[in-house]
Amino acid sequence: MALVWKIAGSFLLPITIVYLLIRFCGRKKLCLRNKVVLITGASSGLGEACAHAFYRAGCKLILAGRRGKELQRVKDDLLTKTDVKNDKVHPPELAVLDITDASSLQEKMASIVALYGVLDILINNAGISYRGEIEHTNMDVYRKLMEVNFFGQIALTKEILPVMVQQKKGMIVFISSMQGKVSIPYRSAYSSAKHALQAFSDCLRAETAERGVDVCVVSPGYISTNLSRNAVRGDGSLHGVIDKTTASGMTPQEAAQAVLQTVTYRHQDVVLSSITHKLAIYIRTLLPSLFFWIMLKRAKKYRDENK
Repeated sequence: MALVWKIAGSFLLPITIVYLLIRFCGRKKLCLRNKVVLITGASSGLGEACAHAFYRAGCKLILAGRRGKELQRVKDDLLTKTDVKNDKVHPPELAVLDITDASSLQEKMASIVALYGVLDILINNAGISYRGEIEHTNMDVYRKLMEVNFFGQIALTKEILPVMVQQKKGMIVFISSMQGKVSIPYRSAYSSAKHALQAFSDCLRAETAERGVDVCVVSPGYISTNLSRNAVRGDGSLHGVIDKTTASGMTPQEAAQAVLQTVTYRHQDVVLSSITHKLAIYIRTLLPSLFFWIMLKRAKKYRDENK
């Protein structure tokens, strides 16, 4: 194992140096004050935490989600519990929408853009998770995960993109996952959707870079939210459990602050995770056989613990 780490280190050091130079040099810092920011999935978890972070930064927020009452709760919390000076904030606007409802999305987005006449930042945060074995997962579950975590995201993006192109400025942020970088056992539906989102984002970034639109993918590791509790099982039922890995993850507030920094410094691809998880990305690329062996052991451990 020591030899493996030595080999990995010989590859990782020069790559890391180049990465840090690109990341921290040459990109202009973005002033967020008065920027119009649309956050999807803003009624709970990371989306709610992002609402607080961007509100404190003085943004004009539009909070979107399916649950109107929860969106109102988040708005009330922002107005009454956030410790900021009144002259630096704007009362949030609310938008009840379902990103998978393609028939209503165009009209909804037109009304959202009309609120301020511009849209500076879109944070695609809405999503669901999954737990299950491929052999026993219904196709409807795969379709549902792709509809919410991929098709819904790009449908929303395509409605906003012409606005940003016309403005000649804007930023589109996709909240992906470490599992969009490397897939792990019993997460096939989730990883597949996040992998697809990563590929779409890379294409979008290249196509819009010279038109003033920035594209960023944020790939968190585990965040301590209800994501695993609300995850879908292979038969379509709810997982209903907060996994130990999820419970021990970073707080939503920590992740939201990282998203805020990502937008401020206009980073293009950010992984919010431990060194071990980041190392997995390099191992999958440089030493795939080792990665497959590690995943085999992980799958066996999961089966043994869930017999």
